[in-house]
Amino acid sequence: MSASKLALLAEEEERRKRRAPWGVIALVLLTGLALIRNGSGEFDVGPPQPASAAAPDAHATLGTLAPAPAALPFSPVRRVRIPAIRVDAPVVQVGLDPDGWVAAPPPENPGQAGWFTGAVSPGEKGTAVIVGHVDNKQGPAVFYGLGALRKGNQVEVSRQDGKTAVFEVYGVEVFAKNDFPGDRVYGSKGTPELRVITCGGGFSKQNGYEGNVVVFARLAAVV
Repeated sequence: MSASKLALLAEEEERRKRRAPWGVIALVLLTGLALIRNGSGEFDVGPPQPASAAAPDAHATLGTLAPAPAALPFSPVRRVRIPAIRVDAPVVQVGLDPDGWVAAPPPENPGQAGWFTGAVSPGEKGTAVIVGHVDNKQGPAVFYGLGALRKGNQVEVSRQDGKTAVFEVYGVEVFAKNDFPGDRVYGSKGTPELRVITCGGGFSKQNGYEGNVVVFARLAAVV
C-alpha cells in the first residue's frame, strides 16, 4: 500500500475517533447563538431568504426518491461549486472551536467554505456538512446567495481522491437559532446526503442573525 493511502487511512481513523455526536451539535445550537457567528447584516439589501416553496417535502419518503449512487469512501474535500448562485470556492477543514461550536472558516477569508470534519465526507453514507459565512463588514461572503437556491439545483463537491460528488437540492429552509431541529437537519437517512449552512433570517446588531439557512441535498451523481 502506498504511503499516500496509508496517510489517508490514518486520517480517516483519527477523524472517526474525534467525530462529535449530532446530538451534541444540536444541543449547542439550541443555546440560541449562531452556528456561524460573524455575519454583519450591515447592508441595505440583506441576503436572499428561502421561499416557502423551497422547503423540503415533508411527505417525501425514500421510496419515492430516485435511487442514489453507491456511497463513496472517505476523502477530504477540495472545492465546492454551486452554479445557480455562482459559487466556486476552496474548502478548508473545520472542527469544533474551544467553546464547542462548529467553527467557521477564518473571517478574513470570506470566500472560503468549511467542511465539518466531525461528520462524514461528502459522498460517504450519512450526512456531510459544509458551512460558510454569509457576509462580513466588507460585503457579501461565500454563501450570501444560499437562500436563493431552489429544488433541483446542484451542489458539486470536489474531493481529494479526484472524484466529484454531485448533490441535488431537495429543500432550502431557514430555522430559528433557538428552535433548531438538529435531528432533522443532521440525522442520517441511510444514504449520502449534504447540508450546506450559513446565517440567515432577521438581523439585529445586538444578536446578529436570528437563524440559519440550511440547504438539504442528496447525492445524485459521481463524476
